[in-house]
Amino acid sequence: MRRCVAALVACVAFAASAADAPVAGGSHADALASDPWQRVRFLLGRWTGTVQGESGNGSATRSYELTLGGRFIEERDVSTYPAQQKNRRGEVHEHRGFLSYDRLRKTLVTRQFDQEGIVYTYVLNAAESSGNVLVFDSEAIESRDPGFRARETYEVYSSDEFIETVEVAEPGKRLDLYSRTRFTRIGRAAG
Repeated sequence: MRRCVAALVACVAFAASAADAPVAGGSHADALASDPWQRVRFLLGRWTGTVQGESGNGSATRSYELTLGGRFIEERDVSTYPAQQKNRRGEVHEHRGFLSYDRLRKTLVTRQFDQEGIVYTYVLNAAESSGNVLVFDSEAIESRDPGFRARETYEVYSSDEFIETVEVAEPGKRLDLYSRTRFTRIGRAAG
């Protein structure tokens, strides 16, 4: 589940950076409205990563591609944790996500669907995002206790490398680290 959240956050985080980037001759909202994918296009393609977190150490594969007439970016993620002391049985976590641009709110939104039946909706937190750091906070989480929160933060090092940090909090608690994944590009999108 957390890998799914992390993947989704990555998409949203990169999209969020588009909202914070300086735009010559116009506002961030204007730039996003004309090309909401401007700052996240580099995500398009295939990625591999190493993950550390609550489920132990593992690996991740992820892809991003434009879909439905270019109105969404679809994310696919599989994180694999082999059996280890921290996670004796090991596990494989899958999720799918969709990044969109909310024209009314003029912001990036991401929705992540995981194999456990939980759906996360994240919204770019422009106040916490800056430069090469994108922060997405949960707006709604289906099938979780009311008050449960999640945050995905993306630290962008280059068009070929980023780190995704996922934090979660039980109701009334502070955010704690769930996972941290370093992604590197293994293939660009066609076209």
